[in-house]
Amino acid sequence: MLTAGFCKMDLSDPIPDHSTFSKNRHGRFHDKDVLCHVFETVVAQCTKAGLASGQRYAADASIIAADANRQKSTPKADWNSEAIDPNDAPRAVRECLGTLDDAAFGDASRVVPKLISRSDPASQWTGARGGPAYFAYSTSYLIDTDNAVILDVEPTRSIRQVEIGAIKT
Repeated sequence: MLTAGFCKMDLSDPIPDHSTFSKNRHGRFHDKDVLCHVFETVVAQCTKAGLASGQRYAADASIIAADANRQKSTPKADWNSEAIDPNDAPRAVRECLGTLDDAAFGDASRVVPKLISRSDPASQWTGARGGPAYFAYSTSYLIDTDNAVILDVEPTRSIRQVEIGAIKT
């Protein structure tokens, strides 16, 4: 029987709701790098077992919809990040304010998007999939193509130039 050691789950067990992981990540594991440590440990074990050769790679960016509502957004003309009091702001907004100089988020582009989410201002208003626009993030993956092992993940705003920069890094 195959099991996922850190979750103590059998492969046939139902998968917990994604919010279980999110709540733990933002709650008891918030100031810790536990999930990064788990990811890096798994990558190291894959490398040691020969499942990641380090010879052939592929990189790709995927768009992930943010949990942000258009009705709770602000037009770019009305947005002023300096007017936000971090002590009164929700967690996501406080975290965004901390990334304003980060090349992958706040400093990703000097262009202010058409709309900014008040609940998740680090997300990007995008119509990248050709349908209705929505708030999203991008995740850039580095994949060892010999065995399809993900070696690294870099989250960014959904701006093509930033995705390319993350992939180059």
